[in-house]
Amino acid sequence: MSRIMQEIPVRKGNVNSNESIFAIKDVKKMLGGKRMTQNLHRHDFFFLLALEQGSGFHEIDFIPYDVCAYSIFVLRPGQVHQLTLNKESTGYLLNFNANSYVAHDRVKVALLRKISNLNCYQFDSNGFKKSISVLEAIFQEFTNKDEGHQEVINANLSILLTELSRKIGKDHRGNGTPYSQERLEEFLELLETHCITHKRAAQYAEMMNLSLYQLNAITKSTIGKTCSELINEHIILEAKRYLLATSNQVSSIAYDLGYDDASYFIRFFKKHMGCSPKVFRHNFR
Repeated sequence: MSRIMQEIPVRKGNVNSNESIFAIKDVKKMLGGKRMTQNLHRHDFFFLLALEQGSGFHEIDFIPYDVCAYSIFVLRPGQVHQLTLNKESTGYLLNFNANSYVAHDRVKVALLRKISNLNCYQFDSNGFKKSISVLEAIFQEFTNKDEGHQEVINANLSILLTELSRKIGKDHRGNGTPYSQERLEEFLELLETHCITHKRAAQYAEMMNLSLYQLNAITKSTIGKTCSELINEHIILEAKRYLLATSNQVSSIAYDLGYDDASYFIRFFKKHMGCSPKVFRHNFR
């Protein structure tokens, strides 16, 4: 039986996902004196929006944020968002994929994982100065394209991401060790990739060469939740993405999330959300 599915719009950096992509835009020039409104969509690349001045509204995975000065938004590939920027906003919009930055460097992989687990960073005017100066340097390198500009851009991008990592360290201190934080980020990345086909905690422990006890100890010590709780939260998030961003039937969404039995999925959703998928869609659209 054929199934016609409405997909969440995906903005692609390149037709070939293995190619490197990198682009930076001046927000003031991009807006051209006009208000910008974007409907719900995903990206297949990392999205970083740094605003020196600005107002508007940004909803990321159905969590609302007010757009304001000295803020930086970071989205991982696959996250759903909608954005409204008012015409007076200034700053930079940066799009890149892992291929353009990481290049199999373990330190860079860990840094990118860490900073992209938080979607909104808020600075004061002094704290924002370093980030905006680094972005200005990246913009000039990207525009001029002098010899070695890609290496200079990557070096500056590392500085920017390190500043965001430091911000996490100051504002979101956890109880986990650096090792636990690194393994947590590894688990969350695996979850993002495999949640449709892998729904048992033991499957992730095996992929990470850990015992289930070890993996649960890591997630409990860092964010106070078991591995199974995080898996369930991620499945519910993906369900909400499709319920609110598409008009697909609940049975089709259940199938796309790896459930052959739609009634089981409906019970699972109701247990965690307190209402059926149909009621959730009606109440929140």
